[in-house]
This record gives sequence, C-alpha cells and structure tokens, in this order.
Amino acid sequence: QVQLVESGGGLVQAGGSLTLSCAASGSTVSISTIGWYRQAPGMQRELVAAISFGGSTDYADSAKGRFTISRDYAKNTVYLQMNSLKPEDTAVYYCNSRFRSYVYWGQGTQVTVSS
Repeated sequence: QVQLVESGGGLVQAGGSLTLSCAASGSTVSISTIGWYRQAPGMQRELVAAISFGGSTDYADSAKGRFTISRDYAKNTVYLQMNSLKPEDTAVYYCNSRFRSYVYWGQGTQVTVSS
C-alpha cells in the first residue's frame, strides 16, 4: 500500500510560479515511478510529468520548458516546480505512484491560474 499526499496548490496570477509536493509513504515508494497528472473540468486526466525510481523524467509537451519534476529520496517526496503558469494550467493536480500493476493516487490539489 502506498499513500500519497499532495500540497502546494493555490491561486496564482498568469506568469507566476508554484511548487507542488507529493509526500509518499509505503514499502514500494522508492522503486516506483511517481507522476503528476492534472484534470480540468470536463477534461480527461492527463500526464504532466513523471520521474522514475532511477531519476529519468518525462514531460507532456505543454509542460516542457516550464515545469520541472524532481525527487528527494530521503524525504520520499516528489516536487513539481511550475513556472510561467498559464490560465490553461488551471486544474486539479494529482500525484500518482506506479510499480508493476500497483497504481495509487493522491487526493489532488487545486491549482488556479488567473489571467
């Protein structure tokens, strides 16, 4: 079992920055791929960025150059640094953990970008 707790969401003006945190706990956390997904109203949930247990990263095209995902193994925490935020980044952001067939989700944190 893995527990994921997101924090750091909020309201920010366009062009601003936010850093989301995902605190993870559980026996497989250190060997899991951790990802950030987002879901806007009426839209499907989509991958924003992910980082493997080895530190390899993957980004959605919309996040490249603006967002950075990082991982603190000592704290079992994954961060999503978001810069140059746009109104279209407004969504609920979810943390996700994947190891083989085991998939877990956090409760989500709201990010709202005003124009």
